[in-house]
Amino acid sequence: MTRTIRRAAGFAFALAALAGAAQAHNLWLLPSSTVFSKADTVSVDAAVSNDLFVANHAPMRLDGLQITAPDGSALKADNEAGLKQRTVFDVNMTQPGTYRIAVVNTGAFASWKDKATGQTQRARGSAETIAKEIPADALEVAVSQMMGRVETFVTVGKPSPLKPIGQGMELISTGSPTDLVKGEKTTFTLNLDGQPARGLDVTVTAGNTQYRDKLGEIKLKTDDKGQFSVTWPAAGMYWLDASTRDSKTTVPKAKERRVSYAATLEVMP
Repeated sequence: MTRTIRRAAGFAFALAALAGAAQAHNLWLLPSSTVFSKADTVSVDAAVSNDLFVANHAPMRLDGLQITAPDGSALKADNEAGLKQRTVFDVNMTQPGTYRIAVVNTGAFASWKDKATGQTQRARGSAETIAKEIPADALEVAVSQMMGRVETFVTVGKPSPLKPIGQGMELISTGSPTDLVKGEKTTFTLNLDGQPARGLDVTVTAGNTQYRDKLGEIKLKTDDKGQFSVTWPAAGMYWLDASTRDSKTTVPKAKERRVSYAATLEVMP
């Protein structure tokens, strides 16, 4: 694989990490269950797919995997394996309470025109390395910062409060994100850098999209407090996502920041 192709592939993955429901590929974590009565092990699939919760495109990279136990401590995944179309891992849960399992993607990507050929080049990297990828004589340079979080929640025994992160986009529930029931209404808050994310479009989509002619998305918008409510139409696994752009960058030369969020939630009968 040439360096140019590697760059293009990396850029495509960066865009996929920021994808909303309207785009072709979705990033998701799918736990074997979200509620356990006692200490146990949860198995998690991680993929980038065309259909929700069906691994039919590519495995998700787990470089940014973060597993947070109920007491706030960081855990490591067990039995991690990369398959052709999905990545799998286990989480050994010994503490009672709610676990946060997330893949966090941060960094930057750039595009420019090669001075000699006039062709567009692209690269992805960290805030520290992205500048080294851009030639000194590059033309029409555009740099963007990205922050993406893909996560799910699992509870052992009684749910416990989730500590706010305060960076990027995050979901806050008035109750537990693992205590969702068909026919009941749940109110969530979306925060952006620790503050209410006002006027943001949110999409909630039930899984098994490969069996439907229409996605059947639930379209919502956050209010002035960053809140929105969902009345769950049926039991099953759901994918919730939102994204936004602003100019609050911390990467040199970046004029735009793209922030995305996606969560897998289980609704009980």
